[in-house]
Amino acid sequence: MRAGVTDGPHIKVKVVKMIRFVLDTSIFVNPDVRRKFGETPTEAMKTFLNYAEKLFGKVEFYMPPGIYRELMHFVEEEEVSPDIELYIIKKPPNVHDIKIPAFVVYELIEDIRRRVDKGLRVAEKAVRESVIDTENVDKIIQKLRRNYRKALREGILDSKEDFELILLAKELDGVIVSADVGILTWAEKMGIKWVDAFKFKEVLDELVEKLERSESEKERE
Repeated sequence: MRAGVTDGPHIKVKVVKMIRFVLDTSIFVNPDVRRKFGETPTEAMKTFLNYAEKLFGKVEFYMPPGIYRELMHFVEEEEVSPDIELYIIKKPPNVHDIKIPAFVVYELIEDIRRRVDKGLRVAEKAVRESVIDTENVDKIIQKLRRNYRKALREGILDSKEDFELILLAKELDGVIVSADVGILTWAEKMGIKWVDAFKFKEVLDELVEKLERSESEKERE
């Protein structure tokens, strides 16, 4: 300390980490999830953007470009622009630098092998049924397609876009929001935070309430 100079007050600066949500299309496309925000994908997006406006500067919302393009097939863009461009950040994951644990690859390969075996058993069962019940072949084929799709696709990352969602959340240390069981399952395996899309509106309500309460307390100080 220099002579004649006293220390000033020690000010504690609280660093608040930005919350980053990485959004899946299921929030706006899945009818059961979407209903909390609106009856149509466009109405749901408008409601979400109202939340995003209130949380601007405190919370960030991301989408990989592939997910965004997929979503815009369902949303009427002219009704949500330019807000959708302002509040949803389109960012691809940095696929060259993100490291994936080897066990994840091993588990994915093993999961695919199990699903192929299960798919074969589903097909074999359908063939046996069609031999016995030759008059209902069309119904048996429909059942085969339904069960085969369930065996091979339910609970797995079955598209490049799903994988990009996982990678982006890992890169940003963000929170995935999805109703897709496969995405949430693999997010958990990789230690990525996630929120079930069915509860997302309640999460946004709570964040807005806390922000408004915090701002009200600052005004009284």
